[in-house]
Amino acid sequence: MSRFDIAIVGAGMAGASLAAEVAGYASVILIEAEDQPGYHSTGRSAAFWSETYGGPLIQPLTSASGPFLANPPADFSDRPFLSPRGALHLADAGGQGALDAMAATFDGSPVPLQRLGRPALEAFVPSLRPGWDQGLYEPTCADIDVAGLHAAYLKQARSKGAELLTNARLIGATHDTKGWRIDTAAGAIDAKILVNAAGAWADGVARLAGVRPIGIKPYRRTIAQLRIEPDAPATLPLVIDARERFYFKPEAGGRIWLSPHDETPCAPSDCAAEEYDVALAIDRLEAAVDWRVARVERSWAGLRSFAPDRLPVYGFARKAPCFFWCAGQGGFGIQTAPAAARLAAALLLGKASDGIAAGIDPGPYLAARFG
Repeated sequence: MSRFDIAIVGAGMAGASLAAEVAGYASVILIEAEDQPGYHSTGRSAAFWSETYGGPLIQPLTSASGPFLANPPADFSDRPFLSPRGALHLADAGGQGALDAMAATFDGSPVPLQRLGRPALEAFVPSLRPGWDQGLYEPTCADIDVAGLHAAYLKQARSKGAELLTNARLIGATHDTKGWRIDTAAGAIDAKILVNAAGAWADGVARLAGVRPIGIKPYRRTIAQLRIEPDAPATLPLVIDARERFYFKPEAGGRIWLSPHDETPCAPSDCAAEEYDVALAIDRLEAAVDWRVARVERSWAGLRSFAPDRLPVYGFARKAPCFFWCAGQGGFGIQTAPAAARLAAALLLGKASDGIAAGIDPGPYLAARFG
């Protein structure tokens, strides 16, 4: 039997970043069901950082995380996790309303958006088909080194004394006056506080602990790596359809990563891309640009998990004061990780938010909003 102050279920980006923040204040163990952390959603990200992604209530977490990701502390990493990319939000005739709504949503925010007409769009996206005549350019959008960031958080957590237990699927958890007894496939653990950072499995973890689920639902998101002709220029920005029917970004060797921007309800699982979704993405791509898809080199899918209001969930459960939620990060959990982890750590440790999370109102994200 091992005893800890805090046991975190899930060692993906959410669990690893939170462990790195709290390990200096308490004894921590990360409990991971797979044989390697980050196997599911963290390892299947489209790998971009965008201040508009997730909407205006996610933007404060993303913007606050930017400086850390661009210039991390020397004791965390010796290189940045962001590299410039830019994002172009494109609209055809049917997408003008969506583009206008986006511009209005972020008007007055710190996010710089530039309205572009057809000539500027053609300069960004060669072979753009007729009818795509309006766009918004987001110059701050960047590629993000997801694997590097996740590894750095795990390394920092370990350096502060956190332990990692893999192949440790949660079997059950019970709570009494002494704390939590946590049964896993790798053995039993005692902890004062149980943290649920299990991503798509978050509601299932709550049920196993006898805690009321929130209603976090996982959705499948598909990505395909394509060889196209002519080669995609390396300077191509992330290109997003204003009506959310596709997005694509360049990859090494003139390839692109393409998604149909799908959100298909899916049970928590090791999900895979469906051929139909890949074909749909290619059809939508070819309606926007005059490129030929030479071949699909590989495709994959990951799970994005949302609470009912599509905001992340941080904080202690209302009727289970030793059960802490760190879940529901949707597709923005990686780009918000530095600020979100700092904010969640403050809630977990009962102290004021500081540093990169200072000034961020935790109210919209608190688990107590769910009865």
